[in-house]
Amino acid sequence: MMLKTFRRQYPAATRNFFCASRIRGISTVTPSDAQRSTIFALSTPPGKAGVAVIRVSGPDALDVWKRVIRNARRRGDLGNGIYYHPEQRKMEKCKIVHPESGELLDDGLAVFFKGPKSFTTEDVVELHLHSGRAIISAVLSALATIKSCRPAEPGEFTRRAFLGGRMDLTQVEGLRDLLEAQTDTQRKLALRAAAGDMRVRFEELRTQIIHCLAMVEALIDFGEGEEIEEGVYEQAQIEARNLLQTINGHLNDSRRGEILRTGIRLAIFGPPNAGKSSLLNFLARREAAIVTPIPGTTRDVIELSLDIGGLPIIVADTAGLRKTEDLVESIGIERTKEAVQAADVSICVLSLPEMLNSAASPSKRKSLEATEHQSVPQIPSSVASLITQNTCFLLNKADLLDSTIMTTPLGVVSQLFERAIGKEANDEKMEATARWENVWAVSLQNGKGTEQFLQSFAKSLKQRYDISADDSVLNDSYMPLITHTRQRVHLESAARFIETFLSTPPEDVVLAAEELRYAAQAVGKISGLIDVEDVLDVVFKDFCIGK
Repeated sequence: MMLKTFRRQYPAATRNFFCASRIRGISTVTPSDAQRSTIFALSTPPGKAGVAVIRVSGPDALDVWKRVIRNARRRGDLGNGIYYHPEQRKMEKCKIVHPESGELLDDGLAVFFKGPKSFTTEDVVELHLHSGRAIISAVLSALATIKSCRPAEPGEFTRRAFLGGRMDLTQVEGLRDLLEAQTDTQRKLALRAAAGDMRVRFEELRTQIIHCLAMVEALIDFGEGEEIEEGVYEQAQIEARNLLQTINGHLNDSRRGEILRTGIRLAIFGPPNAGKSSLLNFLARREAAIVTPIPGTTRDVIELSLDIGGLPIIVADTAGLRKTEDLVESIGIERTKEAVQAADVSICVLSLPEMLNSAASPSKRKSLEATEHQSVPQIPSSVASLITQNTCFLLNKADLLDSTIMTTPLGVVSQLFERAIGKEANDEKMEATARWENVWAVSLQNGKGTEQFLQSFAKSLKQRYDISADDSVLNDSYMPLITHTRQRVHLESAARFIETFLSTPPEDVVLAAEELRYAAQAVGKISGLIDVEDVLDVVFKDFCIGK
């Protein structure tokens, strides 16, 4: 309310403070010299297919059309089949010829996009060819003979779209993530960023910082008194404190956005011959790892990228944990520990008969209830030391017990297992793991209980990362704001500048304004609203040539 009153009384004093490109020290991005050239590249994957698309963008794109397109629709015909004024966004059947010799290269389609109404905001020509390697190579070689054209660099088309104002950096990153998405969750997260949702949310943060900056700058220009009502600086600090709380909330998200984008790291660990590799094969739906009755078969970490319930999962099968004199197996065990410690989630695979101090034959251990009053089941210390609050448990080889294991009341298994976990636990973090919803009894040998385990495990992952259980849609209220390390670094910088502002007394109002200005710049770098030439190469380097 105080800020609105000030703006109403002194509109000229605040006008510049609320204009994004007029804040002192913040400049907008301008096109580079390279953008004045005309570029071309294959925009579809190379290889045998139905259609290949070659894209040309730049000031001389229309000249390229005139030199390589023949027999297009005759409106504006200059003779010899040259179609000088192509109709915008209209696909034309044509012959594609060599610009110098006139040799026929292919019979295809062409379309012209007049800038700025194109992806790059420049004039764009797209040539739709038969996707044979020889045809593609011939057309690319022909375009290279035109002096005003050059091959595009990786990501250069998208870079020009950014420089032309078609998209900001968060949309660029969203487009790249969309091209690399392997699961439905990754696709939907990337699609939101590419559509501009992230840009809007970051711009809201930046606008709030500029609001605070406007009040502080007003004190510098006018000072408190008759012209400026009292309490302006205090009001700016109140707003900045609320803003800092919002930013810290996004930063303290357990890197949820980055994990969903790159994949949830899942480590499978446990003692030898418990069924870890069998679990990997079940999740992969193929024989991805060798399975034998010999303990210590797996000696290294095996990684696979999987889709579990629409979530991207990077699964690591590890060597069995035990004491050994074998040098190679010892190295594998050390790698196992590293993989489990680096994982976002882990599954500890244990042999249920061994857990219950049972024999491997049902004739010697008839039912689960018979073990209820026996000695507490044992978990090897080498395994227990890696159990954390992010650990789930799969009790395998249930088929070696009486069939009632699959129908026994959950409390029996839960009680026995909690006694085992409690025996090994030495801190509070174990309490979160001693819950039946994170413990499953299955038989990977005959498949009993495995599908129920998979459904329940996928559901628990979705709950952990705030994903809708029925359609894998990110919950709007918990949608991660940060999906890239670059974004996190800039947002952390903004938080530090705001913290410094909050600790600055009113007497140092000039320094206080400078901190807010730096905070606005830091958030602006996320979207690319200021000059960020130093980070553009990092953002665009992973694009393919034709994007």
